[in-house]
Amino acid sequence: MALFWRRSPASGRVAEPLLQVCGLSKRFGALLATDDVSFELFPGECHALIGPNGAGKTTLVHQISGLLRPDDGSIHFAGSDITRLPAAARALRGLVRTFQISSVIDSFTTLDNVALAAQARHGSSFRFLARADRETALNDAAMAALADVGLEHRAQVPATTLAHGEKRVLELAMALVQKPRALLLDEPMAGVGLEEAERLITLLNRLKSELPMLLVEHDMQAVFSLADRLSVLVYGRLIATGTPEAVRADPEVRAAYLGDAG
Repeated sequence: MALFWRRSPASGRVAEPLLQVCGLSKRFGALLATDDVSFELFPGECHALIGPNGAGKTTLVHQISGLLRPDDGSIHFAGSDITRLPAAARALRGLVRTFQISSVIDSFTTLDNVALAAQARHGSSFRFLARADRETALNDAAMAALADVGLEHRAQVPATTLAHGEKRVLELAMALVQKPRALLLDEPMAGVGLEEAERLITLLNRLKSELPMLLVEHDMQAVFSLADRLSVLVYGRLIATGTPEAVRADPEVRAAYLGDAG
């Protein structure tokens, strides 16, 4: 396996990639959903994955997170080959994903949702169906994660009462409580308004220097505000990877996705 190195944007030091995707391909019958995809995520960076609908982004993220097994290629995380590990095992190693569709349990409080995520990561002394919020360690970890995202004042309200943007922030707290080494963010801006999106961008910008992120997103304002590097996926194949400025200026990218005004 070839090794790739670059300078970490946060420290300026030469760094080894934390996540390395090499030659990933996935077929569904005659459809080649991902076609020999390779890229890296380095410490201290946000690497955005963009592309038109049907480009294969969701299939690619499913493979990286462990929900789908690739037909070809490999995935290395923190120096280990995780290609055949299931999703839960990858999360335990620190590769944690958020989803485009909300995974919040509306009937639980904000705190309960985060405590249950902590329970999934750390285990619990309680049996199945026991209330996670009765375990002090889980409760404390959940409150710390809510404080980290600025949602501690909503800890005791039912999740169903949260605004959509607040639910997206709650999902981020549910990811953070699992002590990730890297985050896979699947369209965190989906369905949020302009003001909510600006708050999420500010929050993610604060977190990214300490927590590398692979960001899948259609909101170009968010992409160009957050990304240190971009990879563009079209019909399952990467057509460009580079800085936001370089990718924005790439004629093939402009023609295929961003458009002449991009």
